[in-house]
Amino acid sequence: MSGGADDFLPYGRHVIEDDDVAAVVDVLRGNTLTTGPAVEKFEAALCQAVGAPHAVVCGNGTQALHLAALAVGLGPGDWAIVPSITFLATANAVRMTGADVVFADVDADTGLLTLEGIAKAASRAGGRIKAVMPVHLAGRACDLQAIYGEAANQGWRVVDDACHALGTRVADEGDGWRVGDGRFSDASCFSFHPVKTAAMGEGGAITTRDASIAAAMRRFRSHGMVRDQAQFLRPELGLDRAGAAKPWYYEMADLGWNYRAPDLLCALGTSQLAKLERFVDRRLELVQRYEQLLAPLSPIVRRIGAGQQQRPGWHLCTVLIDFETAGIDRGTAMRDLAARGIGTQVHYIPVAWQPYYRGLYGEHDLPGAASYYARTLSLPLFPSMRDSDVDRVVEQLAAVLSLR
Repeated sequence: MSGGADDFLPYGRHVIEDDDVAAVVDVLRGNTLTTGPAVEKFEAALCQAVGAPHAVVCGNGTQALHLAALAVGLGPGDWAIVPSITFLATANAVRMTGADVVFADVDADTGLLTLEGIAKAASRAGGRIKAVMPVHLAGRACDLQAIYGEAANQGWRVVDDACHALGTRVADEGDGWRVGDGRFSDASCFSFHPVKTAAMGEGGAITTRDASIAAAMRRFRSHGMVRDQAQFLRPELGLDRAGAAKPWYYEMADLGWNYRAPDLLCALGTSQLAKLERFVDRRLELVQRYEQLLAPLSPIVRRIGAGQQQRPGWHLCTVLIDFETAGIDRGTAMRDLAARGIGTQVHYIPVAWQPYYRGLYGEHDLPGAASYYARTLSLPLFPSMRDSDVDRVVEQLAAVLSLR
């Protein structure tokens, strides 16, 4: 049965409610559209949501990764370890600082970075590693605690790409930790793209426990400018005869960018963060229903969970499909599902295979990434889905794979 345009289920979709609209309208009717009070309000809300003392908002998740990479000191001559299964932005942010990327292999069933993958990648870089950038994928957290411990032993900085994991909680021997709380990283980067758990339209943010990293990111976010007279390098220009800062004066000691997020988007983001737990809970309910309904399709279709020690903030519902045994290629399956009103996506093509990175660094032996990539498919997941939508997705998937 084909689905019409009005009942097409994309793999992800934002959920905007009346209070979100009202929050944006309030800003539109106010006096400040950018660099105003809504920015700090959003940053405070994110700190509360993840349990970190500092948050810096910016224009999107790529900017967040770039700011964090800059703030931990990446630059020409440095290398950073990046997992091979991630979006382009994780690696690109490293290159944007002038540093180099060494790609690590991942677990074949989860797509997550492992200590083994890190060790092999580090050996290829010949001792020039300055940072590691683990990625939490689909809402599953990688073993960040173990990675942070290894990084500490090696003297590396840790910037975790948490763009998929807003709201993810991990239990340990103590009270557990939240992705982004800063216990096991120098900086955590988030995205608020419309398909993410909380939406700003476009938006990104970084959380950290390090006040100096937060200050550096704020400086880089706004052209490298400072207005604090304590930071002036040319006080003869910036101070008047009484020693007070001239009210118009600013300095730029470092190259910066315009990565600011406007009040309009921050107001939307703050409204969305107030509903984070509701959104996370509904995503979890939907994924649990998927797991129940997909079980009879095993072993052709496998839903990979997150382990008993995690309560994921699921961004994606990913499955692993043995397309060869099913007798259908993935492209055909995706097109057939789309004709039936089911949108799907692949997250992700191994970044090391991209022509730009292949040209820079040559071929990589990444058997885990290759295996994960060959089988992964993301199914529709967003909080406004009904239980019956999940039933429909699984029914149509089984039909396309000839499993029913």
